[in-house]
Amino acid sequence: MKSAFIVIKEQIRNFYLIRRLSLYELKSKNKNNYLGILWEFLNPAIQILIYWFVFGTLRSRDPVEVGGVEIQFFSWLLAAFFLWNFCYQSIIQGSKSIYTKLRMLSKMNFPMSVIPSYIIFSQLYIHIIMLIVSIGILQLSGFYVNIYYLQIIYFMFAAYCLVFAISLITSTLSTIVRDFHMLLNSSLRMLLYVSGILWPLSILNKSFPEMVQILKLNPLIYLIEGYRSALFGVDWYFITHWEYTIYFWGLVIVLFLIGAKLHVKFRRHFIDFL
Repeated sequence: MKSAFIVIKEQIRNFYLIRRLSLYELKSKNKNNYLGILWEFLNPAIQILIYWFVFGTLRSRDPVEVGGVEIQFFSWLLAAFFLWNFCYQSIIQGSKSIYTKLRMLSKMNFPMSVIPSYIIFSQLYIHIIMLIVSIGILQLSGFYVNIYYLQIIYFMFAAYCLVFAISLITSTLSTIVRDFHMLLNSSLRMLLYVSGILWPLSILNKSFPEMVQILKLNPLIYLIEGYRSALFGVDWYFITHWEYTIYFWGLVIVLFLIGAKLHVKFRRHFIDFL
């Protein structure tokens, strides 16, 4: 518990630094590309077009029902894909953030827990812009801004907390054992296909209802369904599914406590792995 309070204090005290470093990260990462930071938006845009072409056009997906409303496949995919991209990129980049920034850390004086945080923050900027673009496209598709949009702020905060808690664990393990990062990357790629992003979990309800409950242990599904409920004006997802909300935050707290404990315990030895 003490480790958790230490990490939280470091985030609050260094919030201004986190924002500054996150902007620097975006600029420095793309400084050698002709299109610069534009690639941060082009890559996920190209990916979603590929998935739509394969899963929506070639396979002729039927409209998906969300809260009693039929949604065209592309709109349904769009509502969740950029959230997935934010989580995926944040966890992957956060996982290798410490061991790739150790040299920089040796020249600067700030807490190591700030490193995964500003990496995630840099991805959050991209997510917000892509979310605005997605909302614009959904308006053209007939899904207009509604009162349920307010819960997007909640789910965005929930997503940040989840990926930060995970990154505290993975960045520590990846620094100690570099192979862990490769295993994590492969696992997350597989997770894309079982998180209800490319196909609705509801198709399993009749034949494999138990499988649906097992898959819902994945906290990303809570975030994905919450985004869709907000963007399509279905309901206040975090209230109507209050049991799922309790499970999600319980899991986030456990992951954060584990991550903070590991991080604080091993960070004084990170420089040995340089």
